Amino acid sequence: MRSTVSENVLRLLCLTASLGHTFAFSATPSASTNRASSITSSSSLGVSIGMGPEQSVEEEEGEGKKKELVAGVDYEVPDHEAFRTSRRSKLDEQCDQWFGALLGDETKSGVLGPLADDARETLLKPVPLINEEELPTDHEEWTPYVATKLPWTPLTPAFGLEQYGLPIPRRNAETWRHFDVSGMINQDYSGSCEDDGEPLKLSEEEVATYREKLEKGGSWIADDACQARLVYINGRFAPQLSMENDLAGNLGKIDDSVSDEVKSYLSRLTDGFTDELATPVPIGEDMYCSSYKKLGGADHCLGEPFSQFAINTQQGTACFAALNTRLTCGVAYVRVPDGHDAENEERKPVMILNAVTNNGGSASGCEGMSFHPRSLVVAGENSRLSVVQACVDLDDGSDHIPKLYNGFTQMFVKEGANVTHSFLEESGGMVTPGVEKNDDSFEDDEPTARSVEAERPAMKDTHMECVDVQCIGDDSSYEGTVMSVGGSGRIRISHSVSLLKPRAHAKVYGFFLSGGAQRTDCKTNIHHAGQGTTSEQIQKNMIGGRATGAFRGRIRVEQSAQQTDSQQLTRSILLSDKSRAWSVPSLEIIADDVQCTHGATVSDLSEEELFYLRSRGLDTSLARNLLMYAFAADVCNCVDNAMLTSVDSDKGLQKRLIERLNNVVPQGDRAIQGEFQSV
Repeated sequence: MRSTVSENVLRLLCLTASLGHTFAFSATPSASTNRASSITSSSSLGVSIGMGPEQSVEEEEGEGKKKELVAGVDYEVPDHEAFRTSRRSKLDEQCDQWFGALLGDETKSGVLGPLADDARETLLKPVPLINEEELPTDHEEWTPYVATKLPWTPLTPAFGLEQYGLPIPRRNAETWRHFDVSGMINQDYSGSCEDDGEPLKLSEEEVATYREKLEKGGSWIADDACQARLVYINGRFAPQLSMENDLAGNLGKIDDSVSDEVKSYLSRLTDGFTDELATPVPIGEDMYCSSYKKLGGADHCLGEPFSQFAINTQQGTACFAALNTRLTCGVAYVRVPDGHDAENEERKPVMILNAVTNNGGSASGCEGMSFHPRSLVVAGENSRLSVVQACVDLDDGSDHIPKLYNGFTQMFVKEGANVTHSFLEESGGMVTPGVEKNDDSFEDDEPTARSVEAERPAMKDTHMECVDVQCIGDDSSYEGTVMSVGGSGRIRISHSVSLLKPRAHAKVYGFFLSGGAQRTDCKTNIHHAGQGTTSEQIQKNMIGGRATGAFRGRIRVEQSAQQTDSQQLTRSILLSDKSRAWSVPSLEIIADDVQCTHGATVSDLSEEELFYLRSRGLDTSLARNLLMYAFAADVCNCVDNAMLTSVDSDKGLQKRLIERLNNVVPQGDRAIQGEFQSV
């Protein structure tokens, strides 16, 4: 068959493509005699096949001359501000309105004075709309993470920054993907107490009643068993239940008596939005870096914290840290002098207790409450310190009101200091057992477990906690244990540790228990910046009922952190086939002389282990309960001994943990699924 002209052209194009040449089609080809010449000519459409697009989209004007596009002549310059909020969905607008209601007007403020004003200004100042320009590759600040837009393209802020100066929660944002953002923003938490900022004044009867309830719940450390105790009820300091001294006290206002160092600590924001590092990081001989965004060097720096690339790797806590700075009613300030307890191996802890009542301390008629507990711990050089933080319920007989708990804890560990930190979250009561059972397993006149759980008052509560640890001295050491076993409907724990100086060390243990219809989200970030730093992390999660649990653990090793040794292990147990779990460990390694490992498992209870225990005379139920407690005990045993007490004690943490584990044991035909078991 005789080939047509078009077939010959096609064959020529295929041959040229196989040789690696680039060519383009003209938008309107001429006659067949000119088709061959049109193959190698410039095109107005810029359509190409082979190695990529044309080298330039600029129009040729004579031989060797190119016409540069002129703004306002060749293209129209858009009004970028008009497009600032153009990408927001209806839910995004609701998120911004919800956060604005929490922030309130200028009259709504906490006790941090000028620091609170600065936080409000940071939140309300829109981010600049700047088109990123690619720097030459030989430039000292060159980075591959550049998103340059064409000059006629409207500039829009990164996701979550359309209205505020810090990223606001978004349902589809990477850091909020597995959290119940819709349920949170549909709840009103804008109420506050009229006496916020003032210490709580309790009658003698109330003091005795509250203390008795806290002791009965196992959340109290006696005076002779601790070095200091700071008690807060609904975010307000309760001096009559506290034990203040030179080591710890409540910081109720910012005045001239507060040092500039403390002010700088309290004004810091998370996720790199305070660009200046807590201490300069050595990056070479007599060379230091004090900028967070430039710490990774020219090739691997994170860039501006409000860029989309940086936001995708953040924990999403910056806006709530600024909100806490703006509205906190008191700061639990622990100041440890140099050399404190340096020779004392068995040191008594400092306790920071946050108790939550049913109504959150609100006045009548309030639809929802929010309070913002704040803690600051500064460990002096070569000191030793143990800190116990607890968040518990305090039943005062009042009617339940939905509450938002927005906690922020900062720790600064100086040279040679050793800090042990235990954080226990037990607020929100107990979840409803048996939620995983099908509705048809209940009698017609009997309410289903799912309907009971949906009506449980604490399902409207949201608990968020941010723990930010900065190891700012050589040979500093931090060991932190975070346990979340509460019953609030939404729980989000963010734990970040920055190892900024050589030979700093961190051990991070975590456990969360999620049941009923809870949504639990746990995020950790271990940042290695100093040379020879080490870290160990063990995270265990247990999800039952119809709950959802998510864990995202990030380890970043900077180029300056050579000889780093980091280990991360996360294990998740699914107790029923109706529960859901996400486990996302990640390593970002820039240095080339490191030892880093990580692993993640998601499974149910092992069939082999159950069979082994049953062969030793235990029934299935008891064997399952024993395995559940053994799974959690590894982390539970790392809590300070003052909270553990004895195993047989009615007030010890082990006793309370067993009760909560028994409460989420699967029931009915969802209890044991043979095909669902691990082998």
